[in-house]
Amino acid sequence: MQVDEVATPRQLADRYVEELADLNPVIGTALGIRPGNDALPDYSPDGLEARASAQRAVLAELQVLDGPDLPVVERRAARLLRERLTATLAIHDDGENLREVDNLFSPPQTLRSVFLLMPADTEDDWAAIARRLRNVPRAARSYRASLDEGMSRGLLAAPRQVETVIEQLTSWIEARWYADFVSAGPEGLKQELSTAAAVASEALAELRDYFAQTYAPAAAGVPDAVGRERYARWARYWTGSELDLEDAYAYGWSEYHRLRQEMVEAAEAIRPGASPQDVMQHLDEHGEVIEGAEEMRRWLQHLMDGAMADLDGAYIDLAEPIKQVEAMIAPPGGAAAPYYTRPSLDFSRPGRTWLPTLGKQRFPTWSVVSTWYHEGVPGHHFQFAQWVYLQDQLSRYQVSVGSVSAMTEGWALYAERLMDELGYLTDPAYRLGYLDAQMLRAVRVIIDIGMHLELPIPGHSEFHPGATWTPELGREFLSRNCGRGQEFVDSEIVRYLGRPGQAISYKLGERAWLEGRAAARKARGADFNLKDWHMASLSLGSLGLDDLADELARLP
Repeated sequence: MQVDEVATPRQLADRYVEELADLNPVIGTALGIRPGNDALPDYSPDGLEARASAQRAVLAELQVLDGPDLPVVERRAARLLRERLTATLAIHDDGENLREVDNLFSPPQTLRSVFLLMPADTEDDWAAIARRLRNVPRAARSYRASLDEGMSRGLLAAPRQVETVIEQLTSWIEARWYADFVSAGPEGLKQELSTAAAVASEALAELRDYFAQTYAPAAAGVPDAVGRERYARWARYWTGSELDLEDAYAYGWSEYHRLRQEMVEAAEAIRPGASPQDVMQHLDEHGEVIEGAEEMRRWLQHLMDGAMADLDGAYIDLAEPIKQVEAMIAPPGGAAAPYYTRPSLDFSRPGRTWLPTLGKQRFPTWSVVSTWYHEGVPGHHFQFAQWVYLQDQLSRYQVSVGSVSAMTEGWALYAERLMDELGYLTDPAYRLGYLDAQMLRAVRVIIDIGMHLELPIPGHSEFHPGATWTPELGREFLSRNCGRGQEFVDSEIVRYLGRPGQAISYKLGERAWLEGRAAARKARGADFNLKDWHMASLSLGSLGLDDLADELARLP
């Protein structure tokens, strides 16, 4: 699409997706719109500025196209595009991309995860993989250039993030991850793939040494807490809202107290007189267990397939392409939390849930049922796949790169609650797992805001009343109020400190979904239909938190 052909905000948004796929080839791969592309992003200051320049140009064009008389679908597209671009540019202009080091979303993880998104069915597919592997060194050097620029400007990541990325890189190198990945390639390309994998692995080793020898010494003494100004900027990016952080902090505490009481009651139903923590430990040791990673993958697939069959037609109407979702085992060496990857825009790559095994072969089920309702069905998969199905009615931007974490994670957390409301968590162990997952999200709000803003712990708390939040107190609080192991807890703390504001998007997003549903039910009265509301809400495309509850309340 040429510039002079753009006549509406949706057309502008779609053209921007094409531009972004060229400027960041990983996005093209993720969306499935650049088959055979072997390039990797330019992470250098020039590459970052090229993307920012494109965003400023789109905002300038949007200013001309926007207006009060736009149809509702164009109004939503324009509003999202403006909000997302201004939030992203605020991050860029503050130099945050020059210190992008964390355990989930930074370039080192992308230089591995992109290969899991590439087609691998034909010899041509594998030839593209080999070429992209050879481009890893250039991408890694461009990333180092931005980190060097950040160092020169005094913009550095905290040591905790650096140490974690060094550990991740070391584990991937020692596991020969690239070599293992290409071992599934065709016989005729074995030598080329093996050589390319060695090139990529050497680039990771050089990046690891750079972090250890150059970056880590420079980052010594950088605080974990980012402070109020940086936190507010990141919170806007993740939620699409100028948050009242004190209100959000207080909401986290109110949910904590509510859920704590429900967990006590749920634990009592399993082992009278035992605390929730004791009961969750008992379930880990003596509850239902799946042995073996592959058996666990099959169990999760069966869980999602069963939920989809039950919900389709009763609480949502699913188009055929949406009915495929795959349970996967995550590659080793990543973060501890399960996750979901979206389908490609043509559905040739289905939506997938990923379970990190952390080297384990024994999997208690009590804690994963609710999580797979979140990650898979009816959570992330229903929303993202429905968006892809409706991309021609919305815009590619609204259904892909324009996503707002608070809307998507809010829906997924709402989906967990919906399954509880529908009676899918009546098993006492599964329900305690659901409450534990809800508690995790409430605790995230408390400690994410508390640690970064260095707020005081309320006097009414039984946990260190009046003390100022630190990462150490955050770790202790999460451990006391979470049924997961210490490896998970440690990974989560690093995650919260590395991506400020992301962790609060779940609970605050769920609040907006619940408020929107309640308002729609009140407005419609006896005419309110839950399936119709689900279909309408999942057909909105992405929205920021400031707009979400209002739009949901208007739905039929």
